[in-house]
Amino acid sequence: MRNWRRLSVIGVLTAGLILAFGSNPSMAAPRAHVYLLRGLLNIFSLGMDTLAGQLNKRGIYATVDNHADWQSLADSAAANYKAGKEGPIILIGHSLGADAVMEMAAYLGRRGVPVALVVPFDGTSAFPASANVARVLNLSQHYWMTRGPGFHGSLINVDLRGDPNIDHLNIDKSPRLHARVIAEVLAIVGSHRMEEPGKPVSASLKTGTVKPRKPEPGAAPDKSSERSGDGVATAVKPMAESGTPVIAAPERGGNAAKPAASKSAN
Repeated sequence: MRNWRRLSVIGVLTAGLILAFGSNPSMAAPRAHVYLLRGLLNIFSLGMDTLAGQLNKRGIYATVDNHADWQSLADSAAANYKAGKEGPIILIGHSLGADAVMEMAAYLGRRGVPVALVVPFDGTSAFPASANVARVLNLSQHYWMTRGPGFHGSLINVDLRGDPNIDHLNIDKSPRLHARVIAEVLAIVGSHRMEEPGKPVSASLKTGTVKPRKPEPGAAPDKSSERSGDGVATAVKPMAESGTPVIAAPERGGNAAKPAASKSAN
């Protein structure tokens, strides 16, 4: 009888522990978070919203915010990462948003937080990749990103100056570039996805609410490229892992254009 009571108590305690740990959110696997940042005035860079929607449909938690909010976003990301709620962290931005994701990555590094991937879409300045970043995919017509102190990751500068159908104001909306970025994100995220793929994610913006791999700047790019049979660049792992710029195939219907020299600030 005594043994029976002892087994009953043990059973109740075991069930209680299972329920307690099973219902504790902190015990859940961390969820990947893709932060997308818009550019000037938070009214351009709508390609970031489109890309976020495409990622959410694939079960990847993605939010869109104002580039000016990058530091508060980084503080939140750091807290969530250290609490075991968030990771891997991926940063994507256009124009001033591209500058912001490079700064945000470095800031997270100072907070001891790793960043899996940073994708600047035509930033307005050159930045060094910080040591905590695993991979930088710089899609640009103007500035190359460089290897900062302690950086041992993958740095790719994709030179888009020869594509007449892409400019500073529409680079963030290119379906071809979106496909490449989505492939990069999918390769990193793995099982760290939302439970309900396709569910819209809202991001509070100052203007409203949205539903939803070392060249120095100016260095001559090499002649390598990534093309499929129809001449369109494919969303596969880039050929260059040393930081050498990769020449991207033009969008359909375009001819080669002269390199852009002007600085745009969106």
